[in-house]
Amino acid sequence: MDNQENKSLAVRLDRYDPSGFDRGRSKWLEMCWLLIQALFIGSWLPGNGMRIGLLRLFGAKIGKDVVIKPGLKVKFPWRLQIGDHCWLGEGVWIDNLDLVIIEDHCCISQGAYLCTGSHDWSRETFDLITKPIHIGKGAWLGAFSRVAPGTVIGAGAVLALGSTGQGNMEEWTIYQGVPAKAVRKRTISR
Repeated sequence: MDNQENKSLAVRLDRYDPSGFDRGRSKWLEMCWLLIQALFIGSWLPGNGMRIGLLRLFGAKIGKDVVIKPGLKVKFPWRLQIGDHCWLGEGVWIDNLDLVIIEDHCCISQGAYLCTGSHDWSRETFDLITKPIHIGKGAWLGAFSRVAPGTVIGAGAVLALGSTGQGNMEEWTIYQGVPAKAVRKRTISR
């Protein structure tokens, strides 16, 4: 296709059709969740136990000794799994149109954004694309980091401050930049 032909094509948002997307729960339950999210989960009120209890009530699978700081945003709690001994910092946004799995002992720092949805920019209908995110045991997402749809973060990996992770990120490796590149191996001392 030459450039002139390409210019005659356009994105047609009036033709976007989300009817094939399964939200996982009824519209009524989703509306209830949005209200609870606004009043309690996403608020800056204290209450780690309350946040965890409400997330579980709406279908999230959350392990023991998890710390969830104020300001958390979760799109669909029924598509969220958090292992034992995890920390989620202030203002974390889990935009999970698809499944997000956070294994044991992970730290998701302040302002991190996990995004499981995008659009097919090559089609005029701008079709929705969703892919899960999997964060391996002991991984750390630095403050204001971003994780793209379909990303698999290996056990013990680190995504540095403000970096954007995508694809498969190796275990015990520190990643930095936009897009994030491996900068060195991570070691743990006692």
